[in-house]
This record gives sequence, C-alpha cells and structure tokens, in this order.
Amino acid sequence: MAAMEQAPPDPERQLQPAPVEPLGGPGAVLEAAVGEEETEGTREDSSGVDTMTGNHFWLKKIEISVSEAEKRTGRNAMNMQETYTAYLIETRSVEHADGQSVLTDSLWRRYSEFELLRNYLLVYYPHVVVPPLPEKRAEFVWHKLSADNMDPDFVERRRIGLENFLLRVASHPVLCRDKIFYLFLTQEGNWKETVNETGFQLKADSRLKALNATFRVKNPDKRFTELKHYSDELQSVISHLLRVRARVADRLYGVYKVHGNYGRVFSEWSAIEKEMGDGLQSAGHHMDVYASSIDDILEDEEHYADQLKEYLFYAEALRAVCRKHELMQYDLETAAQDLASKKQQCEELATGTIRTFSLKGMTTKLFGQETPEQREARIKVLEEQINEGEEQLKSKNLEGREFVKNAWADIERFKEQKNRDLKEALISYAVMQISMCKKGIQVWTNAKECFSKM
Repeated sequence: MAAMEQAPPDPERQLQPAPVEPLGGPGAVLEAAVGEEETEGTREDSSGVDTMTGNHFWLKKIEISVSEAEKRTGRNAMNMQETYTAYLIETRSVEHADGQSVLTDSLWRRYSEFELLRNYLLVYYPHVVVPPLPEKRAEFVWHKLSADNMDPDFVERRRIGLENFLLRVASHPVLCRDKIFYLFLTQEGNWKETVNETGFQLKADSRLKALNATFRVKNPDKRFTELKHYSDELQSVISHLLRVRARVADRLYGVYKVHGNYGRVFSEWSAIEKEMGDGLQSAGHHMDVYASSIDDILEDEEHYADQLKEYLFYAEALRAVCRKHELMQYDLETAAQDLASKKQQCEELATGTIRTFSLKGMTTKLFGQETPEQREARIKVLEEQINEGEEQLKSKNLEGREFVKNAWADIERFKEQKNRDLKEALISYAVMQISMCKKGIQVWTNAKECFSKM
C-alpha cells in the first residue's frame, strides 16, 4: 500500500531543461490545488472537439439503471449472422415539477458499445482511473457454474456489472461531465458515429510505443513505479482469492448435496418403522431442505465474487495511468536529449571545435571547412531550433506536472473508494458465511428435535 500513500510533490522550483527530472517529481510546479476541477462552461480538447457538457448537475437529478437484458440475433460488420445480448438503459428524472419521478430516456446498448465508451474515456482522460467493465466471459467459475456468456445467470450478473460501471462514471467528478457519456445515455441513433468523430482512436497510444517507453525511460518517477508494482500485486492477490473461493464453492456444493443422501436414507428407513417413522421422515425432510439450500447460497456468493473481480480489473486501470506517465516522461527525456544535442552542435560551430565523433566532422576533414557564411546560416537555423526546443520542453514539463497533479488526486479518490468497497464486501461475505453456518446449525437442531420425539 506504500505506493498509494506517497506525499505530494515538493514546492515550486525554477524549470531547468536539463537534467530531466521525472514528471511531477521533486521540483514539480503545482499552480493549483490538488483535486480542483472545472466547475462551469465547456472544455475542448486540442483538436477542438467539445467533450464536456455545459452543466454537470443533470447527473444529480436523474437515476441511471440497466433494467433488462435481451437476447438478439443480427448481422455483424462482416455481414455474418450472430447472437448477442442487448441491455436496456433507463434514465429517470428524480426532480419534477409535480414531485413525481418521470421516465426521461430509454435505449438499448450492446456490450461492445460499453467497450467503445470506456476506450474513449481512457484516451481522453489518461490521468483518471477509469472504472472497468464486467467480464465479457466468465472467469474463476466453479464447476457447476456455466462459463457460457449467453447463460441467463451470467447475463444477469453482467447486467448488474454494466449498471455499476455507469454509476461509477456518473459519480466521478470529471467523467460525469463528458458529453459523449451523456449522449451514450440519451442518444440511441448515430452514437457510434459521434464517438468516432472525436478522433479518439488516432490519439490512442500504441502498445509498442508504451512498451518502448517502459524500457527506455531513464528517470522513472518512483511513486508511479511503486503504484505499478502495487497494481500487479493487487491483481495477483485478488486472483488467488477468487481461485480459493471457487475451490471452496466446489467442495461446499458437494458437501451440501451429499446431505441429500441423509434425506433419502431417513425416508427409506421411515417406511419400515412404525413408532420411529414420523421422526425419521421429518428429519429426512430437513436434510433435503439443507441440501437444496446451497444453490441459493452460492448464487449469492457470486455477487461478492463480482465485487472482487471489479477490483481485479481496476488493477489494469491503474497500470494504464502508469503507462501514460511513462510515455510522457520518455517524450520529455527525448526532447531534452534532442535539445542538448542541438546546443552542442551550435557550440561546436561557433567555436570551430568538434568534441564528439560525427559524420559532419568526417565530411569536413575530407572536403574542407565550411565558409563563414555557411556556418553562420547553420548557426542561425540551430538557434531557431533551440528556441523552439526550449519552448517545447517547457510545455512538456508543464503538461507532465499537470498530469501528475490530476492523476494523484484521482488515485487518492480511488484509494478511498477501494478501501471502502472492499471492506464492505469482505464484511458482507463474512456475515453471509456466518448466516450459512447458523442455518446449518438450525437444520441439525431441528433434526435433533425430530429424533427426540421418536
């Protein structure tokens, strides 16, 4: 947890082109309070596409739900027949003139459209720990649970997960004001075209570029390195926990179902007994009830397993923030290195000395020195490039520090949410296990009373 409890950056210090410090590390400039967000107006990205709603308070006045799931058949992009599940999203007004709640919008979305929305949010809000979607196919299932993504029970759990995703986005202080999110809830036709018009796919960082930055960055920020390690450990721990839970569910199911044999034996025994028959028959009934109760118990358990899975997938969202920081840090270091190289070239031209081996140096030896006019022209070009490079480096520094400020504010928000949610889920799971044990005790208590009356 140490990676998530680091102190904020040190106070302001003068920007220096070199040496390059990790983005937002010691020396970072914080010109605004952490957590401060836009409160009014709209925001446009660098391409001029308006991505924010003018007023985010509408989210406080409506309820969002994914109320139904429906199996459908249609044709995909390859004009091939496919079966898929559509989900009904309803937005309901909470405040109305006559005090009544009124249905405002209702539309159907496929899981792939939820994926498109989340991919858009990842690109446009790289500093945000974007809420994950529920699994597309069942993972960590015990043997009696279907892994078919069209299984009604799985579809129902995914419906709940998709609703939770929308509520997570709606409650986020930044994401809730995004216009594309608003249109996802309210505009059924041409929504995909609207998303694609933002050009977010072109802004997405390639995996190869991200991998290159991971291995070539020279001054990684220790806090993000630790956060990345923490997310790996969190994913590993929750994965192990879910595997253990699946194994326990398998064995528990077998133990409960075997109790049904008690019911069968007691029932057969009661048929040959006159005085003991009623007691044995009643005890057998209690055993049958006990054996059949495991189905509902394990179905309830899946709810808590899904809560853990959400944070299993949140680990990847944390890593996405870390990867973006590494990319920005790598771009900053590359710009600083390029600027230092141009300054050295300019100095060598001005003094006439070459300190490092270069193709230009070999050409000079072979074909003679440049004329003073040629040298002056080259120096002038380099000086212009140096000025541009210094402005670019300064801009990258400021952009990186703003990213770190916003990212750590959101990470702190996420940490509070995670601690609260997982604590509640684990306590509820323990309470459920206690309740299950109490029911088992009650069954045997009832059986004891039946035996006593024989």
